[in-house]
Amino acid sequence: MNKYNIISTLCFFIYLTAIPARAESLVSQTTMLLVGIVALVMAVGVLFIATLIKDVVQHYLLAKVDPNQRDYSRYLHNLNSQQISLLLDRILKKQNLRLITLAMLSLVGFPSHAQWSQPTPDSLLSQGGIVITIVLIAIPVLAGAIFLFFKITSTLTGYRNQQRVAEAGRVAAYLNQIEGEALATTLQQRKDALDFALSHNELSGALPANDHKGLINNVEHEASLPFVARKRKAQVRPKVDPQLSRLITWFIVTATFWLVFGTTVGEYLGIKFVAPDADQFSWLSFGRLRPVHTNAVFWGWASLAMLGLGNYVVPRVSNTKLFSIKLGWYTLIFINTAVVLGTLSLMAGINNGGGEYREYIWPVMLLFGIGLLLTLINYFKTVASRTTKEIYISNWYIVSSVIFGIVITVVAYVPLWQNGLGETIIQGYHMHQGVGMWFMLFTLGIVYYFLPQQLNKPIYSYSLGILAFWTQILFYTLIGTHHFVFSAIPWWLQTVAMVGSVGMVIPVVAGTTNFLLTFKGAWYKITDSYTLPFFLTGILFYFTGSMQGTAEAFRSTNLIWHFTDFTVAHSHLTMYGIICFLLWAGIYALMPRITGQEPPQITVGAHFWLALIGLLFYTIPLMYGSTMRGLMWMEAKPFIDSVSFMAPFWLWRAIGGSLMWLSHLFFAYNLYRMMVAPGAVDIKETAFEKLRSIDRVS
Repeated sequence: MNKYNIISTLCFFIYLTAIPARAESLVSQTTMLLVGIVALVMAVGVLFIATLIKDVVQHYLLAKVDPNQRDYSRYLHNLNSQQISLLLDRILKKQNLRLITLAMLSLVGFPSHAQWSQPTPDSLLSQGGIVITIVLIAIPVLAGAIFLFFKITSTLTGYRNQQRVAEAGRVAAYLNQIEGEALATTLQQRKDALDFALSHNELSGALPANDHKGLINNVEHEASLPFVARKRKAQVRPKVDPQLSRLITWFIVTATFWLVFGTTVGEYLGIKFVAPDADQFSWLSFGRLRPVHTNAVFWGWASLAMLGLGNYVVPRVSNTKLFSIKLGWYTLIFINTAVVLGTLSLMAGINNGGGEYREYIWPVMLLFGIGLLLTLINYFKTVASRTTKEIYISNWYIVSSVIFGIVITVVAYVPLWQNGLGETIIQGYHMHQGVGMWFMLFTLGIVYYFLPQQLNKPIYSYSLGILAFWTQILFYTLIGTHHFVFSAIPWWLQTVAMVGSVGMVIPVVAGTTNFLLTFKGAWYKITDSYTLPFFLTGILFYFTGSMQGTAEAFRSTNLIWHFTDFTVAHSHLTMYGIICFLLWAGIYALMPRITGQEPPQITVGAHFWLALIGLLFYTIPLMYGSTMRGLMWMEAKPFIDSVSFMAPFWLWRAIGGSLMWLSHLFFAYNLYRMMVAPGAVDIKETAFEKLRSIDRVS
């Protein structure tokens, strides 16, 4: 990152800290932004209409010129081969060779560019309620302007087409009367040039290639109808241990189940924002289902998917076998049991009550912690038996995240330091360490292996990776209490959290730079891969989502956004946009290598675009609506007014969540296709199987 980027980043943070406590400036800026967008749209519309009017006037003036003084020869240089053939037939039927020659000399001399060209014709606005009212009034006005725009455009287009039809008639009359033998010769030469085509064997010749080594003929000639662009298939890795492949597959399958289950619950919760009286059952109440959703996707989907991929990456970069397949199975059983029991207890109303993301009671999380401890032993033993001299950076991230996961679980549930404000501080610690030091650290370790593998090139900088690793450990462990700004927690502790949040710029910029520069010279591979778009999207969200978290940490912004749905949007931007997309990328990269089955590319594309578009529909309206809601709170407006104001944004939340949930069904189907061979009969394999059966009979 050059010095100009550093300066601009610092200016950005200085600007954020300088935001005043009052809402007038932000509302005014929002108003100016809306006015600017409307003005831009109107300017584009006026420019388009002006272009049509100019074309109409030009044709009108052209029609007024005396036909005898018009220069039609420019049309001869834009004829295609078929048009030239028709014109030649007409010329050959003409008589009077002398007149033909004179006409040819005057018409076909390929006039200069100057002859072809045609001459060109000669402060209430600081209040949120006022802004909303103006926007509502502007909607029908804008709709009327759009209708008027299309009406004017349609009228001008129709009139222009009438003028062009008239011009075409005059050109046809001109072409009907021209004569000339030399003109015919010139047009015939033009037609021969247009009709010329290569045989496509000028360099190779007509003889078949003598391909002894199969470099040319070893291709698949059978292909289906290409509804989507063809993607590069994964290379089969026959040396993968079948027992390890089975273990990884079960991790991924159970993780996918918890993804579909957890997001189905989340989908239902999103609908409840639009229809809050959808049911009357206590175990389906929002207060019980919300932790079911978050904990299922946290400890079920993301954790199991990470561990499944880690069971492949850790031994692979250590160039050795996984220490114990049995320990891996025990981990799978313990974690799945924890999520099942935790889900049932939450729906029954039995919970920890100690804060967000730690609603499971301690016996349930004890099972989860045992699973992490077994994983740590397994990974430690695997790395210790490595045959490589250095420990690759993926194992730095993965092993460290498992250590932090165990520490986080212990600290969050031991009651010794959780009296009064201590519980609040521990809640901030657990919430942020779970995201940054368990999920983020582990997932980055996966990316450091699979991204270079998919690009077939080494990571750009090992040093940048180490810098990002240690600075994330240094700063991320400090930032939990920025969720409790203006609370009774000591002011200095809040300030430390803000400083740590700003310090997170270093690992985020270092990691993002490292990943994007790894793409350098290999950007073209994205079009041939169905895994790299997931990687690239996750990397971009890694930067934007993390920088958004830093922006939220300041007191001025915290005053507006915190305790609104802005934090909900931010959490989905990070946990979904970063963690989920990167995990999907790793799964799509790994599963075909261990099963030998490719997913349907069209359903992979549907998964990607539904997830991405759904996430944007989910987060952007929530961020905007929550900003306005925070300003309404600061203006001391009635709370119920802010609830009513959020209704349309919650509708967008439900729409975006529905698209995201639908994408998970496509992902589950793709996983099924990567595990089970398709039902279509392979003609070649079937034919050879019949030959083998004939040989056995004979």
